[in-house]
Amino acid sequence: MRRARDMLAGTQAADGSWKGDYSGPLFLGPVYVAGLYVMGRTPEASVRDGMVAHMRAHQNADGGWGLDVESPSLVFTSVLNYVAQRLLGVGADDPGLVRARAWFLPRGGPLSSASWGKFLLALLGLYEYEGLAPVPPELWLLPRGLPFHPSRLWCHCRMVYLPMGWLYGRRARAPETPLLAELRRELYPQPYADVDWKAARGRVARTDAYSPHGLGLRAVHRVLGWYERFHSKRLRERALEESLELIRGEDEATHFVCIGPINKVLDMVVWHVARPDGPEVRAHLERLPDYLQHTHEGVAVNGYNSSQLWDTAFAVQALVAAGESAWARDTLERAGRFLEAQQVLEDSPDAARHHRHPSRGGWPFSTRAHGWPISDCTAEALKACLLLEPLGLNRVPRERLEQAVAFILSLQNRDGGWATYEQQRGPRWLERFNPSDVFAGIMVDPSYVECTSACIQALAAWRGAWPHAPVGQSIARGADFLRRQQRPDGSWEGAWGVCFSYGTWFGVTGLVASGAGTGDPALRKAVTFLKAHQREDGAWSETIQACRERRWVEGRTGHAVMTSWSVLSLVAAGEANAEATRRGVAWLRERQEAEGQWPREPLAGVFSRTCAIHYDAYLRIFPLWALSLAERQAGAFRAREGSATPGSPPCPG
Repeated sequence: MRRARDMLAGTQAADGSWKGDYSGPLFLGPVYVAGLYVMGRTPEASVRDGMVAHMRAHQNADGGWGLDVESPSLVFTSVLNYVAQRLLGVGADDPGLVRARAWFLPRGGPLSSASWGKFLLALLGLYEYEGLAPVPPELWLLPRGLPFHPSRLWCHCRMVYLPMGWLYGRRARAPETPLLAELRRELYPQPYADVDWKAARGRVARTDAYSPHGLGLRAVHRVLGWYERFHSKRLRERALEESLELIRGEDEATHFVCIGPINKVLDMVVWHVARPDGPEVRAHLERLPDYLQHTHEGVAVNGYNSSQLWDTAFAVQALVAAGESAWARDTLERAGRFLEAQQVLEDSPDAARHHRHPSRGGWPFSTRAHGWPISDCTAEALKACLLLEPLGLNRVPRERLEQAVAFILSLQNRDGGWATYEQQRGPRWLERFNPSDVFAGIMVDPSYVECTSACIQALAAWRGAWPHAPVGQSIARGADFLRRQQRPDGSWEGAWGVCFSYGTWFGVTGLVASGAGTGDPALRKAVTFLKAHQREDGAWSETIQACRERRWVEGRTGHAVMTSWSVLSLVAAGEANAEATRRGVAWLRERQEAEGQWPREPLAGVFSRTCAIHYDAYLRIFPLWALSLAERQAGAFRAREGSATPGSPPCPG
């Protein structure tokens, strides 16, 4: 535990945060490269070489690229990584690119790519807009009260399709270059002029079709296609103006960081088309490197500008659990200052006009500049501040803590749970119209187990500090939601981590925070589930495939992060002295390396059910947290029993 504490503290940044690798998806780098190419730019030499190295490092044995660094090949990502390398100067005769063509051309190439791939290629002039499912900007002019108005979509979804609609409405296209002409010959087996683009609209390779097009979506595409043939030019101009105003609102509220890398790049291209070399373009270019991640395999693009706040809030909780010392106090003091500096202090400008939920009091996933606070990020930061309070290290005044509580309460849904950035706005049936092909759960922001549990825990901690705080009803409603989400086998499904070990940790800790006792039937079922999936060596392990198939899929070896989540769950459920917990703790101790770190493992994060993502700090945070709480609770049990239990792990001192 001392080595683990040293390792965690040693990786703290100068600003008091933990800023780790948040890469993994393999479509983000090509988007970055393509956006710059449309603008007549290329990354600087070191970034260019690093990106090529990263793409080469993650080419699959079959010649393609997966949705993420651990996934089987998709046409979508294979074509984009091929094109990106060509735009970065790699020749068509490169052996890796020759293998790539041999993989994706027999599967239809760009004509069978998922929709986002087709759109990006159209922007580059490597695909025709006639072959896209229509994305008319006029949708933003519909009455707001309609259940399918774009403002009702999950904010990540609407912030991607907002600039897509503008670019589609303008038929934006990169200037012609000899390289693009060469690429058109390389990407299609027939002459480019002979391609039947309309026939390719709904064509998707089997590898890419995770969310198939249903009857309703195909009908919508037909209606929008008909509209596109006869639309009013005057209405189109109004829609483009409205879209541009909303894009401006997003950019300014996020200091041109934007909610994520896809809309960041697309917004930048929008401004390049609308106002070439204008101040908006310069502001975007200045913040573009925020998304770059330098890894041992090259340069990747992160799924967010960082995961700093999220990782820091967890690191504080792990360090406090490990026990106070003069050394830890300095580390926690710096972390407390970082937490204080990242709280959002005001609502975004003209929030209602730009379809934004009030932001004041919340914490974002990354930094204050990002400007999009989230329910569980706010909850974890609030929990961390309240843990620092008795140590004299909390820097957030009570008034601002109260604002955080108010922000959390404002996000609770009618079903008792919590979504991510906002209350759920659209009906669940909107997911039937998901046009992404490769993602699931992107249309609506529903209540999640993780967000709900984190908010319950934060409100319970707040009530512990201020017993008369009127949060009891919200906690009870949240607990009811968690109980309804528990699966018959006793587990909870995670949406933001892999998968049932993650969801069950949140389900258990949320119910315990709400007041559930160790004998609660829901907790007993969860304990049974976890014990049933413990490996013979004492560890737990799942793969990203568990998220895609929505069932437990065993990994090849034990996973320290998932073992930590499972141990934390068992400890919270009153099983600190159980044999399963002791075996999990023993495995974590044996797995730890000499310098305090745990070996690199498969990715533990996920989004949109299909794409794995890396949380670099998890291997330094969760094993320490699990070992600390397990030892503390086991020690308390031994004290109650009056003697140490045979076979229990020794106290680390």
